[in-house]
Amino acid sequence: MVVKMVRMHLTGPLPWGQVKWPGITGTGVLYLLLLSTCFGQDTEGKKKKECKLSRSGPPATIVAIDEESPNGTLLVENMQINGIAEGPGQTISLSLRDNHDYWVILNPSKQALYLNSTGRVLDRDPPSYIQSIVVQVQCTNMLVGTVILHEVRIVVRDRNDNAPRFQQPRYYVSVSELTPVGTTIFSGFWGNNGATDIDDGPNGQIEYTIQYNPKDPTANRTFDIPLTLFGSVVLRERLNYEEITRYLVIIQANDRAPYPSERRTATTTLTVDVLDGDDLGPMFLPCTLVGNTRDCSPITYRANVLELTEPNKVNPLNVTPPIQAVDQDRNIQPPSDRPGILYSILIGKPESYGEYFSLNRTTAELHLQKPIDRELYRRFDLVIKAEQDNGHPLPAFANLQIEVLDENNQAPYFLETSYHGYVSEASPVGTTIATNTSLSAQLAIVALDNDVEETRDPQLQFSLDSYSNVFSVTATGIRRYLTLLQPLDRETQDSYTFTLLASDGVQQSIPVTVTITVLDANDNTPTFANVSYNVNLYTDMMPEETVLQLTAVDSDAGPNGQVTYRILAGDQGHFLIDNSTGVITVAPGVELTVGRSYALTVEAMDNGPEPNRRSSITTVYIEVLPPNNQSPPRFPRQQYNLEISEAMRTGATLLNLQAVDREGDPITYKILSGDVHGCFELQQNSGYLVLDKPLDRESLDYYTLVVTASDEHPDGTSTATVNIVVTDVNDNDPLFDSSLPVNLTVTEEQDHAYVGQVKATDPDLGASGQVHYRLINHQKLFSINATGAIRTSVPLDREEKGHYFLIVEAWDSAVNPRRSRLTLSVTVLDVDDNSPVFTQQTYNVDLPENSPKDTIILQLKAIDADLGSNLTYRIRTEGSDQEIVQLFHTDPVTGELSVLKVLDYEVLTDSEATYTFTVEALDTKGTMPPGLASVTVRIMDMNDFCPVFSQKVYRGMVAPNAVKGTIVTTVEANDSDPAGTPAGLVRYKVDQAAYPYSASIFGVEEQTGHVVTRVNLNEEPNLMFTLVVVAYDDGEPVKKNTTLVEITVLQPSVIPVFTQEEYRFPPVSEEAAVGTPVGVIMAAAVNQTIVYSIVDGNEGGVFALNETTGVISTSKPLDYETNSSYVLKVEADSMRLVSSNLRAPSKTNTAKVVIDVQDENDHPPVFSRSLYIGGVAEDAKTFTSVLQVQALDKDTGNYSSMMYRLIIPPPTGKDTKDRKNGFVIEPYSGVVKTAIMYRNMRRSYFKFEVVATDNYGQGHSSKAEIVVSVVNQLDMQVVVSNVPPTYVEKNKDKLLSILERYVQEQIPSAKVVVETIGPHRHGDGMEQEDYTKSDLMIYAIDPLTNRAVSRQELYKFLDGKLLDINKEFQPLLPPGGRILEIRTPEVVTSVKKAVQAVGYTEGALLALAVIIIICCVPAILIVIITYRQVSRRQAECAKTARIQMALPTGKPGGGTANNLYEELGDNAMRGYGQHETQQLLRPSLLRPEELSMESGIDPGQDYYTQDYYNYDHGYDLPQYGSRRKLISPSGLYDEYGEVVVDDDGSYYYSPHESDGEHGSKKRRIKLVVDREYETSSTGEDSMPETQRNRLPSTLNSHANVNGSIYVAQNGSIIRTRRSVNTAGPTHTHTNNNLKLNSPVFSSRLAKHFKKLDKMAATLEERVPLNNPRTTEDGGCNTLRTFQSSGMATSATATSSFSNTDNNKTLNVFNTRQSSVSLGSTSTSNTGPESVASKSNLLKAAQSGTEHPQSTAERDEPNEGERESKADGSNDDDDDELVMKEPLECPSDRTQSDEEELWMGPWNSLHIPMTKL
Repeated sequence: MVVKMVRMHLTGPLPWGQVKWPGITGTGVLYLLLLSTCFGQDTEGKKKKECKLSRSGPPATIVAIDEESPNGTLLVENMQINGIAEGPGQTISLSLRDNHDYWVILNPSKQALYLNSTGRVLDRDPPSYIQSIVVQVQCTNMLVGTVILHEVRIVVRDRNDNAPRFQQPRYYVSVSELTPVGTTIFSGFWGNNGATDIDDGPNGQIEYTIQYNPKDPTANRTFDIPLTLFGSVVLRERLNYEEITRYLVIIQANDRAPYPSERRTATTTLTVDVLDGDDLGPMFLPCTLVGNTRDCSPITYRANVLELTEPNKVNPLNVTPPIQAVDQDRNIQPPSDRPGILYSILIGKPESYGEYFSLNRTTAELHLQKPIDRELYRRFDLVIKAEQDNGHPLPAFANLQIEVLDENNQAPYFLETSYHGYVSEASPVGTTIATNTSLSAQLAIVALDNDVEETRDPQLQFSLDSYSNVFSVTATGIRRYLTLLQPLDRETQDSYTFTLLASDGVQQSIPVTVTITVLDANDNTPTFANVSYNVNLYTDMMPEETVLQLTAVDSDAGPNGQVTYRILAGDQGHFLIDNSTGVITVAPGVELTVGRSYALTVEAMDNGPEPNRRSSITTVYIEVLPPNNQSPPRFPRQQYNLEISEAMRTGATLLNLQAVDREGDPITYKILSGDVHGCFELQQNSGYLVLDKPLDRESLDYYTLVVTASDEHPDGTSTATVNIVVTDVNDNDPLFDSSLPVNLTVTEEQDHAYVGQVKATDPDLGASGQVHYRLINHQKLFSINATGAIRTSVPLDREEKGHYFLIVEAWDSAVNPRRSRLTLSVTVLDVDDNSPVFTQQTYNVDLPENSPKDTIILQLKAIDADLGSNLTYRIRTEGSDQEIVQLFHTDPVTGELSVLKVLDYEVLTDSEATYTFTVEALDTKGTMPPGLASVTVRIMDMNDFCPVFSQKVYRGMVAPNAVKGTIVTTVEANDSDPAGTPAGLVRYKVDQAAYPYSASIFGVEEQTGHVVTRVNLNEEPNLMFTLVVVAYDDGEPVKKNTTLVEITVLQPSVIPVFTQEEYRFPPVSEEAAVGTPVGVIMAAAVNQTIVYSIVDGNEGGVFALNETTGVISTSKPLDYETNSSYVLKVEADSMRLVSSNLRAPSKTNTAKVVIDVQDENDHPPVFSRSLYIGGVAEDAKTFTSVLQVQALDKDTGNYSSMMYRLIIPPPTGKDTKDRKNGFVIEPYSGVVKTAIMYRNMRRSYFKFEVVATDNYGQGHSSKAEIVVSVVNQLDMQVVVSNVPPTYVEKNKDKLLSILERYVQEQIPSAKVVVETIGPHRHGDGMEQEDYTKSDLMIYAIDPLTNRAVSRQELYKFLDGKLLDINKEFQPLLPPGGRILEIRTPEVVTSVKKAVQAVGYTEGALLALAVIIIICCVPAILIVIITYRQVSRRQAECAKTARIQMALPTGKPGGGTANNLYEELGDNAMRGYGQHETQQLLRPSLLRPEELSMESGIDPGQDYYTQDYYNYDHGYDLPQYGSRRKLISPSGLYDEYGEVVVDDDGSYYYSPHESDGEHGSKKRRIKLVVDREYETSSTGEDSMPETQRNRLPSTLNSHANVNGSIYVAQNGSIIRTRRSVNTAGPTHTHTNNNLKLNSPVFSSRLAKHFKKLDKMAATLEERVPLNNPRTTEDGGCNTLRTFQSSGMATSATATSSFSNTDNNKTLNVFNTRQSSVSLGSTSTSNTGPESVASKSNLLKAAQSGTEHPQSTAERDEPNEGERESKADGSNDDDDDELVMKEPLECPSDRTQSDEEELWMGPWNSLHIPMTKL
């Protein structure tokens, strides 16, 4: 380029004005340019090498780094990129790209990469998963501007930094104890259930081992994990549920890091619960274990039977304890597998026991067969056996002792547990003790003996434990009495307590306590202490001053001991005495005179009964002295009486004995005498008597103290007496009598045997001294009575326990009793009552075959618990095979069991290889039956034969490159020992010592005998290897045999080589015929004929391989759904090898063949159900999901992809062209949705089909039926639960299935559907929502009727099972969650309340109407008579108007509410605030035979209207709702007319003629009163008696021919008409085409409408018209409806044909046959079209029928369904009369045999139309 530029520059023309240089200058420039060009070329090459790697090798740089490497770790030391990245000579610029998370730092100058792990860790394991880091080193060539990216891949190596982690904290498994050793019991670690390690490679591989558990030392030896990688736990030792029921196995999981020291571990616990198995036999209860074993001590059951007793009186016999045996394996699961127990009597003594006793096989009840004579048998000793009913060979045995009792063996007994009697102390000897204090009835003691009839004297002997010298019992009689043997003194002892025993000479009764209370008699006289008393008085004595106190003592009790004092003589009026205290005082106002003396005679008398009172006297001598200034001190009383408890504390003040000294001198007190023990102290100065020492009543209980008071002057001392009685406290323990023995003996097996006697005394008084006894221990074995006699309560068993230490406690009867204890030693004496018992119930022994004769195989050992027993052993021959005695022998002394013959296992059958027999141990000195044990001897095979190979030499060939595990040949050896035994099991091994090298290359499989390669071969051809294979068994001893195996290595050329290692053929159709070629395999070998074969994968022989051509073809039909792919292993061998029965598998002569099966559309779809049932609410919106269908196809791919479509049958009828289908379906999801609105269609259902076609609509098809029922809330119930709606929604399907199951219990196959799930609504109007609770609204569909189950029935089905439903709901709901109630939807509840409020208003209106009617009857009659003479036309119009005006006012049509049919059963009612009400019209008032399918009436349903009377049936809500078309309140009638009265009193209905009828005869229909309703609803006659009598006799033949006329209270007319098929007027009364009106129907309808008069229409007549009219309207009839609201005006005109409701206006309509469907209307008429005042009605009646045509045209309904407006009010245009124009010409009508009932407006409300 440069040269070219230079050339151009030199040769080109010079620019204008340029001066030429000399030639030398141009040459120099040329040289410089050439030099510059050469330099430029070298520089450009250097620039291009910048940014390239200077090293060779792959372009990417790959390095490895350990995870968790520290920050700054060198990743790449030098990138080796050409160029200088920094400095003055910089040629390149380095940077990092794609450095995610900035893990790499670049040092451009060194071209080094470092790890950036600041604040984080490079973790290869989850959750980081950083296994590699890839960054791009971007190099920018700064010389030329190019960019090169160098990839650096950093591989993160794993470190063993994570320990294994078990997925569960604990693992559980249950294993039967019968599980064989070697069984895998737990494999729960397989997959992801065990331990996981998030490390990689060996660091993440887990192996399991069992560790030693110190809490369960046996676990690691009982279980093992032989395959540590799989973790399967294997049983090593036999389990025993009875020893250990649970093992805690600690399992360690460790990873397999290369270095064991780096391995990490984790442990878990495997809980192994051992399940009980049937390995033990039964045992008798109760069971007492022997030592620390599980064996039960022998048990003896006991029973008693009275001699000569009839069996029917005692059966079943009472056995103690009750005989019961249970299986020792008590926890076998399930319980149904637990065996039952069978009982039997095995043996017994005496041998005739079977004649007397039997044992029930299942209940173990002991039955007496016949009476027993005790003279023959006194005791039966039996051995009973219990065994399982499943044949388990381990029975249990027990002893049964039956004692035959003498007739007199029942102990006597008292009828009362204690007796209390009374006796007077004055009673003479022989007096009988009484039972009450009045001594009016004798105390009778009754003791009975069951051995004697109750009516006979049992001849018992009575004994008293004490006081037998005081009382005695009469000797004979059933009633015994206590009599007195000696006089009593109550003052000495006031009560006697003793125990009474009754004995029949053999048995003794339980003692009873008898208490005798001694009643007081007045047998003691009050006694003064002295015969006379001397007292000196002084003249200065003051009146009322005490002279002396006298005291007389009476020992009697009560009034007999109460003393009264009086002065009999000598007082001269100067002295007084207190009659109760005996204190003598100076009388008031008396002055004593010196020298006077008195002798007072004082009497003391008790208060006993008047004739028996006792008294005594004393004399008091009084001398009056002059005043004395030194008189002695005087005590206030001469005698003091005091009671002190012996427990009184010392230092207590007992009495104040202060004396009075007249002179006031100091007084000194002291005790003169009576204090023997010095227990009292009288304080010297104060006179207080104090207790100085403790008292002891038992030592001294009475003190008489003489105390003095002295003033220290001569004769200055006076005395007083203090009588002190010491009362008792319970301060003494009962004391046992030491003279009675404490070492006692008793014989075993005796019931109520006497053991010994104890006696304790207590010196305390009363209850504190009464001693009672009880036993502290062994209370069930011994008893003690009130006398201290000890007996056995139950028979004792010395063998169970031979010695007892019995503790007896004695306590007194005080409130807080004192106790003493005595220990007695009781020794049980032995009797022979036990059978020998073997140490084992069962013996199992293995006897090797060929054992020598007389070989001892078992040592039997039995123990007899009785003393001095002598045991003999023998084999029991009764019931045993005699062969046993010939084979085995028992030494009678030693118990050694030996074999008598040499036995050969091979000649025995399986049953003969085991011998079971019973051995006995008999006590030769005793009388008890022998002890039994079961012995099972198993003959063991001893390996008689050694294995024998089928060939002496085996030959095989192998390829020189055969892989490890290649089968070369197979050896086989047979063992003649029995199959299934260890001796018959043959296994193989290689003799390593014979040919070591060959043994290192080849081996033999132990079980199969396959000789295989142990390594991958690489041997020279034609080599021969020799192996010695050993076959051995597991017998005892082990026997073996050997054979020789010669293996030749083939030439590679003779081994075929497949052309492919794997063949994969095109898929073969599953519909391919048998024999269809699939593909060809091919192999080649040098000069060899190839033979092909399938060696693996062809299970079932589906494919065939041509052994010469290699063609693989089908040999059986294919099925993709069964197996979609086959993998075959094929082998090619040379013919030479095959002909020699040899094979030589190698890498080259085997190949894999993969054959895929192609699916075909060979299966049709199958719906999950044949019938789908669903429901849809009538207010459901369009495209609401109803249900989902599902069809499945076994095919795959598009062949299993469904397309759904519906087949909806067209509806019947004419207008089906434009009718829309009610449902649509999503073609691919199968969701059925609504397509229309279902308003007013409740109780309807749709039935159609769904078709599912696979292959997206191109393949097979199948059908199912769908039924959808239309429902609303009248059919629903709300399930209220205390859980949020989210829980219910989450578990909706499960909860629904539970509810559905309970409904299906009553209605099979019923379907429960959920309508809504939402928060719980509550409060007034159900406006509040509680999201902590939920409302589940459901309904059920009956598949038989395809309609919803009634709400009441659904409630009954669910509410009655609410507890059961809640139990099943609990697992699906949070804790505490449950169903609270089943309730009715709030809409229905609101309506019911509204219904209940209706009756009050209606009743009031009805009563008012009745009053008005009664008051207006006279006026109506007058009006009728007055206007009879008026012209017919005017009279008829006037009468019609008057009747209309006389009717009561209808209910005003207030603001409208939506149709009730729309909301509830027939749509919900709204607008309650407008005071609208509803009542019920039941179609049950109509006979079912009067209903037709076209009527749409269901007799079982109730129908709602808005203002109906229902007096007969009340206002109950219906069970079902309905949807019926409602008639428009006005405008749909084609004929109206008036009622006229003829001269003869007959009534006629005359329809108003149309314009087209002018000049023609006027039609008249005669009206008659229906006799069925001659009485109105108010009980008054419908017409006067004269009119009723005037009815023609032929009325019945004409009645109801043309229908019935019903007159409503608002004047509307209901006419039922029957049409005939003939044209023209009808003149005949009998026509076959006529259907007479049903009187029953009329009756029911009339009953329902209380304000209703009924008339019948006879044949129509033509009568001349006074006012002819034209027929311009084509003969069309005009319908006019009159309705009124507001106040009724007074009217005097009335109809003459109705006496029931004379205030009603009649409008008679002749309704036409109509085929159109009338639409539902609102509940009230609106606007001026619906209301007219009664005054305007009258005007309209008088002025004719002409009204503006525009009104009629505007309100004329169209064909089809039509609804009137539902809104507006009726208070406008009250004066306007609404008239309807003709709907249809008569010529367009056709008559039929049907009768139509058109119900017109009723109080401005709607009435359902019923076609009959």
